Amino acid sequence: MLLNELLYQQQQRWRIWIIVSSMVLIGICLLAIAIGEVWIVPWAPDGALQQQLLLQLRIPRVLAALIVGAALASSGAVLQVLLGNPLAEPGVLGISGGASLAVVSLLFFVPIVPTPVITMFAAMAGALLFTLILVGFSRRQRVSMSRLLLIGVALGILSGAVVTWAFYFSDDLSMRQLMYWLMGSVGGVNWEQLSLLFFIVPVLVVLCMQGKSLDVMMLGDVAARQLGVDVRRIRWLLILMVSLLVGCSVALAGVIGFVGLVVPHLLRLQLGTENRYLLPLSAICGGILLVLADTLSRVLLTDADLPIGVVTTSLGAPVFIWMLMRSQLD
Repeated sequence: MLLNELLYQQQQRWRIWIIVSSMVLIGICLLAIAIGEVWIVPWAPDGALQQQLLLQLRIPRVLAALIVGAALASSGAVLQVLLGNPLAEPGVLGISGGASLAVVSLLFFVPIVPTPVITMFAAMAGALLFTLILVGFSRRQRVSMSRLLLIGVALGILSGAVVTWAFYFSDDLSMRQLMYWLMGSVGGVNWEQLSLLFFIVPVLVVLCMQGKSLDVMMLGDVAARQLGVDVRRIRWLLILMVSLLVGCSVALAGVIGFVGLVVPHLLRLQLGTENRYLLPLSAICGGILLVLADTLSRVLLTDADLPIGVVTTSLGAPVFIWMLMRSQLD
């Protein structure tokens, strides 16, 4: 009875966190839509100008930040289980770099005008390639956690080198646009680009439903098979979904780091490792973090927008250093 009561209390704790976080997310989104150089009441814009500003600029921007934050945070939570590495994250492991490398290669070396869908598939292919490289290394027992991080850093350096070549051969305007995109931004997102949500949202929902399978896989491959889980199929499904989410996120908002690292790791420290609750809660909190970061990037400077990646990196880098030092001490 005592064990059942403890399990029930833990489940209630998770549910309370999910409900409260959802309410906070709604409040943050409404605040982000309202705040700016012109204060707008989201449900009652004053005049045609405010309505146009609301529909064409602020709502697409908030939606993009919400979905990208949710996608990156849930992808980070899944990667940490798949690779057995609490420091795994699309940016740190170079997966976002692979997506950006593919997009930059498409923009500079392929003589076509890329649509949002073409850009998404290019970013997904780059993210998938780098994910497969990391999974291949992680499956070898001799590769330690620290070495896997070094491999991810090396992949990031490789992609950064190609992007630097793209800078060298681009004109001033293209270089400024490319630099702003690589630092992460949702400022220029429009409704056409938000068509990627038709790909992201269903995949994100399916990914968040894989928590029970991840909980079983944490017991080990042999135990998971004995419990009826097709480990190979689930692993490949998760890899494909993570690659799609990271690729779409990079295509939509550029390279945004540390969201997939900080959010799921801090939630695990606070609440535990039940992935069936952790995945949806990571998505919600990732959305909160990125919407909040985007709002700060808009209001911190009066005459310009900061790239959202600068804000998330400024917040996430100290936390990452603390996590790295903590893992070394453990």
